Amino acid sequence: MTNGDARLLIGVYPGTFDPTTNGHLDIISRATKVVDKLVVGVAANGGKGPLFSLEDRVIMCREQIAALPPELVQVPVEVVPFDKLLMDFVTEIGGRVIVRGLRAVSDFEYEFQMAGMNARLNPKVETTFLMASERNQFISSRFVKEIGQFGGDITHFVPEAIADRVIDALASRTT
Repeated sequence: MTNGDARLLIGVYPGTFDPTTNGHLDIISRATKVVDKLVVGVAANGGKGPLFSLEDRVIMCREQIAALPPELVQVPVEVVPFDKLLMDFVTEIGGRVIVRGLRAVSDFEYEFQMAGMNARLNPKVETTFLMASERNQFISSRFVKEIGQFGGDITHFVPEAIADRVIDALASRTT
């Protein structure tokens, strides 16, 4: 991956995406309205003990973005795995904006601290926050996995293909 055209406003939406939720897809589609190109950075983040491998998370994210209606994706979107400091990744790909989604006040405190740290690491990169839409404010990958683990219906929170994968992955962990 190269830095590309320095005139483009490249945004980076980082996350674990374990799994990709409707909330993630909402932030992705809305972020494409404010940048010239969006890079969805899928973090290795082994410390979180992800349900899916990095490769599977990248594939699921790519598939779900490709399935979004074209009118919801305003600019090119690329899904890229990374296993390094976020600011190093952003700099490497020529990113100038980090996009973060906020669901609740509890998210804000953590994200505010991270934005401050990132600004110290690279003051040329801005962080922008997009509020979760009303229908997605409560969705988190962690909750999706917990609900799925206990046999609850997760189809309201993730695309159907993702729901099937979550259920299969959870079933294989218990056998």
